[in-house]
Amino acid sequence: TITVSKNFWTQSSVNNHDCPKTISDKKRCSFDIMKRIKKLFMILFFIAVILIAGIAIFIMQPSFGKLPYGTRPQQVVESPHFVDGVFKPPYFIRPIGEGHSFFTMGKRLFFEKRQVTPKVTIPSIKHDLKVIPLDQDVLIWLGHSSYYIQVNGKRFLIDPVLSSYAAPVFFVNKAFDNTTPYSAEDFPVIDYLLITHDHYDHLDYRTIKKLKKKVRKTICGLGVGEHFLRWGYRSENIIESDWYQTISLEDNFTLHTLPTKHFSGRFLKRNPTLFMAFALQTPDFKFFLGGDGGYHEDFKKWGDQFGPFDWVILENGQYNEAWKDIHMMPEQTVQAAIDLQGKNLLPVHNSKFALSFHSWDTPIRDIERLKPSATLRIIRPMIGDFVFLRDSTQQFEHWWEGLENEATDHKNK
Repeated sequence: TITVSKNFWTQSSVNNHDCPKTISDKKRCSFDIMKRIKKLFMILFFIAVILIAGIAIFIMQPSFGKLPYGTRPQQVVESPHFVDGVFKPPYFIRPIGEGHSFFTMGKRLFFEKRQVTPKVTIPSIKHDLKVIPLDQDVLIWLGHSSYYIQVNGKRFLIDPVLSSYAAPVFFVNKAFDNTTPYSAEDFPVIDYLLITHDHYDHLDYRTIKKLKKKVRKTICGLGVGEHFLRWGYRSENIIESDWYQTISLEDNFTLHTLPTKHFSGRFLKRNPTLFMAFALQTPDFKFFLGGDGGYHEDFKKWGDQFGPFDWVILENGQYNEAWKDIHMMPEQTVQAAIDLQGKNLLPVHNSKFALSFHSWDTPIRDIERLKPSATLRIIRPMIGDFVFLRDSTQQFEHWWEGLENEATDHKNK
């Protein structure tokens, strides 16, 4: 009869009897065990090789961009803010807020039931951008932190994400329905494309590729230009800047580059490129284009130095007390606008992607409840609609009101 051993590691492949019985059997059994271990390690090795090769191929996708170690590394390493291979912001940033931990945040992320996406379609509007008279001064919010400014005969496009997702893969960070009414093809020639930092919800590979033939000049932080070079942009049309620089543009336009309390990176490495805000001065207007970042006291200094600002565009969304050092809370957004001596505040970074625990409309409702100073006007236009820069009396529909009730009514029918 054949006896099958219950122990995998002591079953002999030399014969069909239990192992071991004799010294010879012991040697054969040991040899067999070593063969099995070797075979197992070879299988694991090949699995590891396949995984590593797969990851390597995956991160070689052009959507990841390129670290600034290619054709223009010198200006990066010569920056006084580039220390130990990364950019160091001039502000202290806590990894996580007081009273919070990575454990509690992970617990909320994976086990807490949350309704962060809209239950109904968010309204948006689409205009023909190519027929807007060049002497018409307008701003169009494109959802999240993307917006288009036509002012004093120049066209600016800031952090455009015109795709249905803001990630290297299509199934991550998907945009809400109807929040991307414009495509790259809808835009006229862009005089200046401004990029505040290289996170996927501000620098979108698919959008940038499609805009290439329309963009005259790209202005970004140090290191970010390497992404554009990989994506086919010409070096002479890219202006990379350090913090605290002044860039003279055409026709008496001036751009000041300023730090933000934030970070950068498109894969594992943190802060390989510069992240910034812009103070834009045109012949008739002053804009503060804030990008992402936490609140800091330099806003007040910049208000005195570069303000007062006619238009302040600051983030208000994807916030949480646990990471308010890198994303302002609503009351901080309002305070920053006041510090900057802003006349009009456009709160952005909301209504398109779900990157926090709050519901999609919480940022709009939270800032609506705040009572700013009498000199600050807060506007909340519909995605894609005109904001007329010279019309201080323009009214905006409260487009977000009733949407959740509408979803509930529809569900009950």
